[in-house]
This record gives sequence, structure tokens and C-alpha cells, in this order.
Amino acid sequence: MSLDNGLTVIVVENHKLPRVSYSLSLKNDPIMENDKVGLVGMAGQLLGRGTKNKTKAEIDAAIDFIGASFNTSGSGMFGSSLTKHQDAVLEIMSDVLFNASFPKDEFDKILTQTLSGIEASKTDPNSMASNVAAVVNYGTEHPYGEVPTAETYNNISVKDCKQYVKRYFKANNAYLTIVGDITMEEAKMKAEKYFGNWSSGKVADVNYDTPEPSSEPRVCLANKDGAVQSVIRITYPVDNKPGNADATAATVMNSILGGGIFSGRLMQNLREDKAYTYGARSSLGSDPLVASFNASASVRTEVTDSSIVQFLYEMNRMVEEPVSDYDLMLSKNSLAGSFARSLESPQTLARFARNIQRYDLPEDYYETYLERLEAVSIEDVQRVAKKYIRPQNANIVVVGNKDEINEKLLEFDGDGEIEYFDAFGKKLEDVSSELPADLTAEVVINDYLNAIGGMDKIKAIKTLEIHMQMDMMGQKINIDQYYAEGDKFYSKVGNDQMVMQEMRFDGTTAQSGGMQGSQKATEGPLFDQAKSQSRAFDQLYYLSDGYMLELKGVDNLDGEACYKLSVKDPSGNETTEYYSIKSNLLMRELAVVEGPGGQQMTTTTDFLDYKEIDGIMFPHTIKTSGAMPMPIEMKATAVKVNPELDDKMFMIE
Repeated sequence: MSLDNGLTVIVVENHKLPRVSYSLSLKNDPIMENDKVGLVGMAGQLLGRGTKNKTKAEIDAAIDFIGASFNTSGSGMFGSSLTKHQDAVLEIMSDVLFNASFPKDEFDKILTQTLSGIEASKTDPNSMASNVAAVVNYGTEHPYGEVPTAETYNNISVKDCKQYVKRYFKANNAYLTIVGDITMEEAKMKAEKYFGNWSSGKVADVNYDTPEPSSEPRVCLANKDGAVQSVIRITYPVDNKPGNADATAATVMNSILGGGIFSGRLMQNLREDKAYTYGARSSLGSDPLVASFNASASVRTEVTDSSIVQFLYEMNRMVEEPVSDYDLMLSKNSLAGSFARSLESPQTLARFARNIQRYDLPEDYYETYLERLEAVSIEDVQRVAKKYIRPQNANIVVVGNKDEINEKLLEFDGDGEIEYFDAFGKKLEDVSSELPADLTAEVVINDYLNAIGGMDKIKAIKTLEIHMQMDMMGQKINIDQYYAEGDKFYSKVGNDQMVMQEMRFDGTTAQSGGMQGSQKATEGPLFDQAKSQSRAFDQLYYLSDGYMLELKGVDNLDGEACYKLSVKDPSGNETTEYYSIKSNLLMRELAVVEGPGGQQMTTTTDFLDYKEIDGIMFPHTIKTSGAMPMPIEMKATAVKVNPELDDKMFMIE
């Protein structure tokens, strides 16, 4: 039914439990966000963060008091509660819809959290793979190919969020789906009472060109130096609209190939047989504009090419060979069980009801799903495999250590030229061949030392004091570092309430302290760590002292051409360092460290915002990611060259 203002109301009665849910969802297709990618999500989050009548804290308290749930998004809002509390939930929903205040302080919180997530995604291989896949599948002129970055988020304002909600949150552009312990008459009364005054208005139609798959296989590589694994995603756009005649057979086909069940062929091949990965799966999306096929896994670096061979083998086998009766039965049983479990969620029922209306599906479309599932035959599976499984048109997206894998990937590319992308799907020029023939690693290091002030000025530093600060779980944490001649070093991490970590080195003995207790060492890992930290300018020692340097080439670092060096210290620890060709300054350092459970992980440290202090260039922003769940950003608050230091601070107790 529809209200006078154009709001489409869908009601699904279910009196088994005394609960009812209300879901508002917009009808319009996704929009292009252009230089403000992320706007829709930001506006959706901010929408529920306060009204003219209630703060966010008051909304949260009201929802918690009645044991309800409530959330907003860029495409609508959802509320659910016991039947007796539904009016309380509806009052909150309508208050948010009509009186949202878009508070600036909440906007700032959302932006800060989002930018922190963006920073983390720069080095997260799965995020990188998703970004590259979006761009190469759909192109940047389609909303599905837009990738949010820190820059696009920083372009968004509170005003933009208000305008988005004003433009698209209109009664005639929305469904109100009501599911649960309610009658049709009651539902209509509630809809009229709480949403009948919602204004309607024109929402512009948008049309996009349908992305076409590549005419030949493309290898699209995002480099992650130091990575011990490669993320592989074999993907391409497909036309698979909701409710099409092949939908159920296509779901069965993908389930057999790798659609989430452990018996999927990809899982059995790449995990159980070859031991290349912990998991390999595939998905076949459904979308009214354009969907995509994806087959993915994280594999050991050394078997990246072998894994792609097996992905393509299983995809081709799906097309060329009929599946077995056993595989068909197993897939059907798994899908039937998943479907039955999904019916326990009111949000699923709401989505089913809304899909019937939105995509003009038969009224009994979901009621007859199990019948259609049972009717799928071996011939149907092979027919849809030929339609949707197209390795010859695949975008083979790989995130991994370029130096280790790029040559091995050439055989999979149709034209023999690999395309390179950054973490956010921006295409990069391959600058690896631009290395001057007479350039050496030693020259790069000398250029760096000259760029930060010169050897004479650096060696004239007798003492050094550096103070930095970072945010950790809402607290300000100070990092204080003191250096003196003779490799003397003292550092303290903490604040006025606690000392989290201390490190002392007097040139011969290391001592650690803080929350982990006190330890001393004259050799071993603690000693090596303290000795390394005691050197404010590591590069002074690179040309002697047992270091091994190798100039690996030229690489793109966030769009800037950099010399890439492999540095192995006397203890055998290896790092990869990037030096800007333009400024000669150190921009990034990568190191493989041992994480929880002995698992290897790559840490990334970026050195930014260089400033001159007494003739020496120091980075005033240092960002580290990989070692913690979220990136750490340290800002210099003070740098002092040759201050007077009390020698007692370096003394081992």
C-alpha cells in the first residue's frame, strides 16, 4: 500500500514472537559522489547522532532502556523492539527523520574514526584488493568504482550531509517495511501517525553505462613490500539482476565452485590438496545495475602464480565438465539450510518483502525458493557456468610483494603488460626501469645524509632530545627520547598516570622497564633492540659496521617516485626503505616482525613533515601501521639539538 505522500508501505505479519521491526529504505540507485566519495555513508551515520530534541546519548539511552535496536545509514534507517515498545522506537525514528540536528562535534568524531580506518586500509591487503577490484571492474565513472580516500572524506562538510539527506530522504523515494507482530490495519495506522507528514518531492533519475568485462585477462598488481602473503582476487563484472531466470541455478553453481561451503572445489583444491591457503572461495553477486564474480584467497608469496593456475583450472573445469550428483546434492542441502536459518531474522524478512516490491518479483518468489532450488539440474549448472564463469575476461587482482611475484604473473596477462595500482585503486606508472645505471645504494644513503644536514653537522650532535605525542584509546601518550655520545640512550613511553615502557642503554648494557617488568641484557634480542634504538641516525652506520645494502630499483610511493633499498643489519634483520628521488629524504620503512603466535607481519613506518632544527632535518610526523589493530600517529612536540642532559638518566640500575 502507499500513503498519500507516496511512501510505499510493505507489511509482513508474523505473530510467532511479540516483536516488530520498521525498516525505511530509499528507492534511488547509488549516486556518484565524485570528489566527496564517502558522503553517503557519512551522512547516514550523522543522521542518527542527534536531533533538536535529543542528543546522541539520550537517543542511545532511550533505545537501551527498552531493549530495542536502532541504526541509520545513507540508504535509510532501521528500528526493532518488543511489540509493546514499538511506539517508543517509532517516536525516535520519526524524530531523527524530521528533526536531525547534524551536530558538528559528532561529525568530527565520525570523520576522525573514518580517517583512522582509511589510514589502516592503506596497508591492509584485503582493503587494497577490494579497492583495486572496484576500479578495474566498474571504472571511476560508475558509483561502484568510486573509492573513498582521506582526501575525499576531508572534502565533506556537515552542510553536504544535510543536503544529501534533504535531497534523497523523501517519502515518495522510500519503502517502509514492517515485519512482525502487527496486523495490516495497525501497520497502516502507525505509518500514517509517524510518517504521514513526511514530505515528498522529485528525485532525479540517474543512468550509468553498464561496465563491460575486459576482452582479455588483465593482471592488476598493488605492491606491498615485505608481504609474506599475496591476496588474489579474480574478478569481473556480470549482468545478474535479482530474480532473473538463472538466479537459483547460478547460486548452486557458485556454491559448488567455492560459495562458502567447505566442500567447494576451490577450498578443496587450494587448501586441502595443495595447502596454499587457509581458505579459497568465490561469490557471484546479484544487482539491478551490475554485479560481479569474485574468486579469492590469501596465499603464501612463493605460490602466488601456482594458486592462480589452480583458480583458473577450477573455473575452466566448472565450464567444461558436468558436476557430479553428489556435488549437486551437497550444494542444494547447504543452500536450503542457509535459507531456513535466514528466515529467523526480521531484517531478512523485511529485505525479502522489499525485494518483491522493488524488483517486481512474483509474490511467492521466496515461498517457492526451495522448489526452484530442488529443480536445478546438472545441465542447468553447466549452462549457467558457461554464462557467468569467464576466466578469459578476468581481472586478476593481486596484492603482494612486487619484487617476488611480478615476473611470475606476466604469463597470465593477455597483452603481457602488468598494470600497477596504489592502495586506493589509482593507476600508477611502472617506474622500476628508470634506475640510473651508475647509481648505487651507497650514493642514495650519502644523498640522504646530505639532505638532512650533512655529515659534519650530524656528527657535531653530541646530545639529542626528542619529544613526541600520540593518541591511544582516547589518552595522550608521550614518547620521550634522549641520546648522548657513546651510544647512550634513554626512552620513556607513558603519561602522568603511568609509565608503559622504558628503555636504557649505556653503551654496553640494555635495561627495559615499565608495565612488563625490568630486564637487563648484555647480548641477545633486548641488547640488539636497545643498541639499534640508541642510534638517532641509523644511516651513519650503513656504510660500515657490517650492514649489507642493495638498491632494488625505483618504485611509486603514494604517487612519488622513490629509490627502494634493502638494508640488512649485522644481526640479519632486514628492512626495506624508500628515499624520495626529489628530496632524497627517507619516506618509508618496512620491516617484517614476529607477531602474536609467531605469525610474521609487516610493519610500515612513514616519515612525514620534515622540519629543520639547528640545521638538521627531522620528521615531525611518524605513522606506524601493521603492529597494532589501528595505525599509530606520533607528532613531535619538541626537538632539541645538543641540550644539556643529566648522565644519570642513562645509568643502568
